[in-house]
Amino acid sequence: MVPNHLFQVLSLIAMECPTAFSADAVRAEKAKALDAVRLLSPADVARDVVPGQYEAGVVRGKPVEAYRDSPNVDPHSRTETYVAMRLVMDNWRWADVPFYLRTGKALRKRRSEVTIRFKRAPLALFRDTGLEPSTANDLVLHLQPDEGVTLRFGAKVPGPAMRIGDVEMRFNYADYFAAEPKTGYETLIYDAMIGDATRFQRADNVEAGWRVVEPILQAWADREDEPATYAAGSVGPSEADVLLARDGRRWRPIS
Repeated sequence: MVPNHLFQVLSLIAMECPTAFSADAVRAEKAKALDAVRLLSPADVARDVVPGQYEAGVVRGKPVEAYRDSPNVDPHSRTETYVAMRLVMDNWRWADVPFYLRTGKALRKRRSEVTIRFKRAPLALFRDTGLEPSTANDLVLHLQPDEGVTLRFGAKVPGPAMRIGDVEMRFNYADYFAAEPKTGYETLIYDAMIGDATRFQRADNVEAGWRVVEPILQAWADREDEPATYAAGSVGPSEADVLLARDGRRWRPIS
């Protein structure tokens, strides 16, 4: 999931604008973005990567047995069913900007999305009005299952008092274009038929992704720690929350 799916999304978000909307130009920029990801040392992996494995629980009203109790699974397996990680890129655009990624099985809800949090303004113009520090603005890209975009920001509440309220503006593809949900494979099959390789990984993309992942796998193989556990139907292990709390952040809530 990480090198093939999450890194595809990561590279699309972090890449520079390509010189043309062509397969080679887009994939070249995606490879550059992944090449800029800083490799993690064993100490970095212990601090910035959280592997997890689900225990028994309930997912969408149905009981789910623990991963280790599943058929043909070693009862002492340390195979991860969840991972959360903090990555940074060593380039001019993204220096000192953390990227947080997570994915897992048997979670509360099936949802794929990207949340881009904007930096606060360097100077608060309304600093002498008694307002609490405003919340950061977010741009949320909903990839699955309900494709769309949400912009979250603060707006002044009407009236003489200076008060800021949180606002959400939501765009859904289905509302505007009567688009029916798709798996995504229809588009890929069509691209393959017409010879458009833009959405397909190139060899250097694949190698760049595994260059980041392999030190993590090696660090896990060299350690005897058990993966963090989480109940099936939850949002993941609490250690993943600690990962973000260390930077004064939190994951976007899953309803």
